[in-house]
Amino acid sequence: MICKAFVVAITFVATTFSVQAQSWLKEQIEVTTKNQLTRVMHSDALFMERWVSLPQPQFWRKIMLLPPDSCVVNVARTRQILATIAYSSWSKQTDSEKAATKAALRERFGIDSTESLFVTTGKKDFYRFHEVFPTLGEGIKIFEDHSVDPWYAQAILLIESPACLKKSISGAYGAFQLMPAVARRYGLLVNGSLDERANFAKSAYVAAQLLAQTCIPAARNMLNERGICYDENDLGFRLLVMHVYHAGANNVAAVVKKINFKASVMELIQTMWVTTAASFGNNSQNYSQLAIAAQWLLHDYIYSTCDEIRPCSGK
Repeated sequence: MICKAFVVAITFVATTFSVQAQSWLKEQIEVTTKNQLTRVMHSDALFMERWVSLPQPQFWRKIMLLPPDSCVVNVARTRQILATIAYSSWSKQTDSEKAATKAALRERFGIDSTESLFVTTGKKDFYRFHEVFPTLGEGIKIFEDHSVDPWYAQAILLIESPACLKKSISGAYGAFQLMPAVARRYGLLVNGSLDERANFAKSAYVAAQLLAQTCIPAARNMLNERGICYDENDLGFRLLVMHVYHAGANNVAAVVKKINFKASVMELIQTMWVTTAASFGNNSQNYSQLAIAAQWLLHDYIYSTCDEIRPCSGK
């Protein structure tokens, strides 16, 4: 005999997923370029919620378009750009000359001495969106097949190791930049003779499981504990999950605890950009800024190169 409560629970879960799947489908568009059809998640929220008006995403958009032979002197906290110079010219300067250059820029723009200045090189050679674009549809489908929000597949593919299998300093590898321990936990072989993180489909599966079992629940808990309202399909919630994927739940929890206020998720994310805690430092702060900038550039790429765009017709 099947328990009525069990049947109700199963029905609720199935209905919830069906609603989620329909919501995800509404966010998708089918893009035709040179007779090649690719399904992607649209970027409407970036513009409707004014994320693109913020200086940090604007800064990273510029960096993603800037060739590596150029660099930008900028204010670390606000990402205000003070100067764009040739990297060869900057690298030839002595430490004292670099300090003098920064001092002159501080005086010109009225920047307080307590503000740190960064010099950031162009990353156009790394963010090759035209090469990663064909893989987005496959990543989206794999995430959907495992009942995980496909927006994350697109976001991770755009910023982690776009179109290039490189191992990070920390040991992360593959299109979804998985750490060895995480890959092994979900059944991938990672040893001296074989590294299955190089397999796109297998890496996508592991990334989806990591998000579903660890990252998304952790983000929910952080917001629930502080009584912050959220919708899991909102961009703010998704960016918080991305931070967990990159920095780990404990580090994100530490910075959220340090901020310790009840506000919108969008305000929380922006405060995280200027707050450090535990191992949540500059690279962690940048992560959601990169996600926004990459989605913005994907939008520009699609609308400047495609032959046809239409709403997604379904699986």
